[in-house]
Amino acid sequence: MSDDDTVNVIKPPDTLSSKVSKGGPGAVDLAAIERAESVIANMADDYLDWVEDDLVKIANAQKELKANRDKSEEYLDKVFQVAHDMKGQGGSFGYDLMTILGNDLCRFIEGKKTASDVDIEVIDLYISTMQIVISKRMSGDGGPAGNEVLTGLAAVVAKITS
Repeated sequence: MSDDDTVNVIKPPDTLSSKVSKGGPGAVDLAAIERAESVIANMADDYLDWVEDDLVKIANAQKELKANRDKSEEYLDKVFQVAHDMKGQGGSFGYDLMTILGNDLCRFIEGKKTASDVDIEVIDLYISTMQIVISKRMSGDGGPAGNEVLTGLAAVVAKITS
């Protein structure tokens, strides 16, 4: 550093604003955003029907996994796919716990080629927990009960996987 106390302020050119259009084609249409939000809000009631169907699908995939251990990778993938769909939809429709559970289940299954007895038990726990969240209509983060559900599930999973 120099002993000179003079400050030299460098003001960079504002080239970004010349590259971004305001209004016109490609601009953000606030009315379109409002319409989309309205459609999503109206679909929220349908979410509970969809997630009930997904709970049946994931339970059936789990039954197939248990019955076809020689095809574990195929049925683990089916469980993963349904859990992934549930993860994506949960937060969109106000069921953040479903997003968390779906994500955690996906991370648990990810990369597995076979399913041990412990793996099957953990997957069962996640599916049962998802069923409870929906049956109790634990929307949002579920509040204190949601926190207890996640903490309890994590403790049980840690215990049986250790």
